[in-house]
Amino acid sequence: MKQPDKRTPFLFITLGIVAILLLLIDMATGDTYIPITKVWAVLTGGECDEMTRNILLSIRFIRVVVAALIGIALSVSGLQMQTVFQNPLADPYLLGVSSGAGLGVALFILGAPLLGWAEFPILQSLGIVGSGWVGTAVILLGVAIISRKVKNILGVLIMGVMIGYVAGAIIQILQYLSSAEQLKMFTLWSMGSLSHITVTQLGIMIPMLCIGLLISVACIKSLNLLLLGENYARTMGMNIKRSRTFIFVSTALLTGTVTAFCGPVGFTACHTTAIQQCRPPDTGPRHHADRAYQHASLRHHRQEVPTSG
Repeated sequence: MKQPDKRTPFLFITLGIVAILLLLIDMATGDTYIPITKVWAVLTGGECDEMTRNILLSIRFIRVVVAALIGIALSVSGLQMQTVFQNPLADPYLLGVSSGAGLGVALFILGAPLLGWAEFPILQSLGIVGSGWVGTAVILLGVAIISRKVKNILGVLIMGVMIGYVAGAIIQILQYLSSAEQLKMFTLWSMGSLSHITVTQLGIMIPMLCIGLLISVACIKSLNLLLLGENYARTMGMNIKRSRTFIFVSTALLTGTVTAFCGPVGFTACHTTAIQQCRPPDTGPRHHADRAYQHASLRHHRQEVPTSG
């Protein structure tokens, strides 16, 4: 058996060091430059003035944590979608989850004032994040039902694209009928931002992303089998509909949470997965799927060859 490439641990160590350096640089830069030595002192519990400590821990550290969570969530979602659809250009927004969150926010910012519902206590308690989550939950439920009913994976893709077009059309109608102030607020949300996330919101965001990541970890075996096609996965005893539903639910949770809290964040899902595929050829899920296929073929061949004597 071929041994794993020895460069892989070195690659992970190097990427870890680079990530720590970028974290320090990001926390040091901003409206007020803070020396990296002070940043390190705050992170390690050293002495520092109270104002600098508040800036770093209450604002910039939360921003860095949210950025890291977004990168993890969207890269995992992109990998799952590219595996299911067998297309390197697929991304998690194909399911229409981002459009659903955008429609929920548009109905809150643009639609509620038009209908005279802006003063309702329920809508005020939801806020932008809550309305985005309601839109995400509706699309998530629809995706789960569609994935159970539709046999062809292209049917799910078409439905996701249709959901995106319908949501986009409704948003454009609301934008046409809204005032300049409301349009500005919605435009700022649609540009995406990490700066407005609070500690309370982070406490809600992290558990939801963890649930989505745990579901994706449970789907690793299914994803490896899907790399070789649905027909092969079905012959290996995999329940295609159930596995597809779990993968879509995980993707919708991860993408919907990011969109609801931070607005649409583009292209991370595609380019991160493409970079990951540049790893050595004897590692990664594709290699394990090929090995599984070889072992299964050999086992099937041995069963067909009659024994002598």
